[in-house]
Amino acid sequence: MEAAAASPVRFKSNYAVSRKIEPFYKGGRVQINRDGKFMFCPCGNKLNVIDVETGALHSLQQDDEEDITSFVLSPDDEILVTGSRALLLKQWNWQENKCVRTWKAVHIAPVASMAFDPTSTLLATGGCDSTIKIWDMIKQYCTHNLKGSSGVVHLVEFHPDISRLQLFSSSIDYKIRIWDLNSSKCVAMLDGHFSAITSLAFADGDTLISSGRDKICMVWDLKTRESKRTVPVYESVEAAVLLPEKGDFSQLGVKKQGLHFVTAGSKGILKVWEVATAACVYTQPVPFESKEEASERSLTQCMLVPERNEIVTVSVEHNIVLYDAQTLQLRKQLAGYNDEVLDVKFLGPGDSHIVVATNSPQLKVFELATSHCQILYGHTETILALDVFRKGLMFVSCAKDKSLRVWRMTKDGRVICVAQGLGHAHGVGAVSCSRLKESFIVTSSQDCTIKIWNIPESLTSKAKAALISSPETLHAKVTERGHNKDINSVAVSPNDKLIATGSQDRLAKLWSSSDCSLLGVFTGHKRGIWCVQFSPVDQILATSSADGTLKLWGLRDFSCLKTFEGHDASVLKIIFVSRGTQLLSSGSDGLLKLWTIKTNECVKTLDGHEDKIWGLHSNKQDDMVVTASSDSCITLWKDVTEIEEKEAQAKQEEQIMKEQELSNLLHEKRYLKALGLAISLDRPHTVLMVVKAILKEADGRKHLEENIVRLRKDQKEAVLAFLVTWNTNSRNCHEAQAVIETLLKHEAPDSLLQYSGIKSAVESLLPYTERHFQRLSRLLQASMFIDFMFQNMRLADAAQQEDMTL
Repeated sequence: MEAAAASPVRFKSNYAVSRKIEPFYKGGRVQINRDGKFMFCPCGNKLNVIDVETGALHSLQQDDEEDITSFVLSPDDEILVTGSRALLLKQWNWQENKCVRTWKAVHIAPVASMAFDPTSTLLATGGCDSTIKIWDMIKQYCTHNLKGSSGVVHLVEFHPDISRLQLFSSSIDYKIRIWDLNSSKCVAMLDGHFSAITSLAFADGDTLISSGRDKICMVWDLKTRESKRTVPVYESVEAAVLLPEKGDFSQLGVKKQGLHFVTAGSKGILKVWEVATAACVYTQPVPFESKEEASERSLTQCMLVPERNEIVTVSVEHNIVLYDAQTLQLRKQLAGYNDEVLDVKFLGPGDSHIVVATNSPQLKVFELATSHCQILYGHTETILALDVFRKGLMFVSCAKDKSLRVWRMTKDGRVICVAQGLGHAHGVGAVSCSRLKESFIVTSSQDCTIKIWNIPESLTSKAKAALISSPETLHAKVTERGHNKDINSVAVSPNDKLIATGSQDRLAKLWSSSDCSLLGVFTGHKRGIWCVQFSPVDQILATSSADGTLKLWGLRDFSCLKTFEGHDASVLKIIFVSRGTQLLSSGSDGLLKLWTIKTNECVKTLDGHEDKIWGLHSNKQDDMVVTASSDSCITLWKDVTEIEEKEAQAKQEEQIMKEQELSNLLHEKRYLKALGLAISLDRPHTVLMVVKAILKEADGRKHLEENIVRLRKDQKEAVLAFLVTWNTNSRNCHEAQAVIETLLKHEAPDSLLQYSGIKSAVESLLPYTERHFQRLSRLLQASMFIDFMFQNMRLADAAQQEDMTL
């Protein structure tokens, strides 16, 4: 620390986006490839391909800007087909992000469902126009048009035994239709469900399991085409997945041989059922209360990835969870959509995680290395603000449910709730932690009060914290009515002695942290104050306001020391960086600004978001910043000042070397190399000097021609741009005309037309060339007149001499 304090402060000049966590899934069916490495998620008019291990994604972007309604990946992972609202089907080479083929879907309404047969040669598309089309993907034509369904065909599935050539479909009439592709006829209808059928699973050639929103699963015998058994699930079922015959599933209640399947539905819980007895043999334990009716925790999809022995579920909240198939232990969780992000903070001893408050009662903790997301349940309404203690293991959240919660991260990265505090009369909008030790928390609320909460020792000592089974209850030590309007921000000073608050009433106030007594008021902002922040090194408070300004105040006399103007919108958050010598501010227009306090100037404006930036936090090493915005994006910024300085220095050194080389080449009269080097350095004047030097030599014109002809096309284009400038000056026009003459002589008109900027060059050259021509014509006339005068004078003189001699 002392060494760090002794080293000079480096001012930052720029940040660059190092990573973006943005929405990659907004609803629809998700698919995973065979080996489980890549996941395909529809997101509006894009289809995102996510690397499951790292969370890295690339998008398949359509040209028509229409939303994707359905897509499917072939069983051999080779072909990906998407269908959009534009009634077009597109075939993609998804590894290379290339659209290989586009064709009309022939449906008169969007495609609602798609399926490949086991050989990856036939594609079935079920449309919103009640028809099913079957496409031969090799010969590229439509082989069948199956009519007879009623309403939207939302489910199509080929029988796994391709020799049967059967297609199963379901539509709004709640029946399962079996189509024989040899005769193109519907050969049977399985009637038994009383609501939409959500999935079909084939156990073997002759057993089918269907799940429905009528809270049942049905087992069908495909030989007799009769129902063998009805399994009451007591919740709206979105997916039924068969457990493999091989494998040890004893931890999931599988004791006997026979068919077992997993259901996922409105309760948000996975259940395992035995077909023979129609009994539920296992129910997954979850960290939330299950509700009967559909909620944001309800599951919309469930898949088995046999290669990785994983079960994948997708929830209404767009969370994708990967479980171990044999134990249902959570392996990984990805958050597909964050909604508005209201706050974000770095977390963990090495800032390895970020904790995010989105527009929901759940907190999300992202591990930055893998994109794994933990979802923390506890609050019952939207979480509004967060703060992290200095060590980075404990943090606090506050919400609209009038409560605050204290969370702790264990060594293995799991986060648990260790305490909660109730007492505010309204939603708790701002929170700040003590800076030196984990000793107290300050909260402020829409009830215009500030509360100070002491943290008991049982939470801070590791030995005791490990014994906590349920969250402790905290009680406020002091409550004080602080402002007349909502308090937007609260901050604790680096020595834990002072508290600052900023309110919608345009005032910032300073309080003593021991008894919450008022020490002073900062007046000067014209609109409500959004953020207050103490300087880490000086006795200074920074405030930002809806009037678009930032102000620095002295804590001794409460006077305004500096005002920073530059934002065109409300300034929502500020933080000190570069050891208190610079400020970073974020605005409601999606801009970040970096300010140097000493000079009062805005060093850099960064545009990384489309909407209000509510969250702004710097890591402990002061080389990364995280921002979070209402546009659902979380952006990680890296300090690139040093990199840019090194690049600039390297460029400068290279420039000096090239200039030295250029003067050497001119000295040695190696004009071709000198020309090339001067062009690469973008030095029109030096190029002109080289041309002049060539022309001064004996046979200069010839040498110039030779050198110009040997230049590359891009170099000739550069010379053409230079000579337009030379031609404007009568001193340099001769060199310019000499080069033009060479280009016109040796370049065909067609190749000259291919030059970039040829049109504007010709337009600029013509008027000046005409002017030079006229000037030379006048000069020629004048010189002829002088010559005539001289001749006349000389003749008269000669005649007089002759007379004299006579």
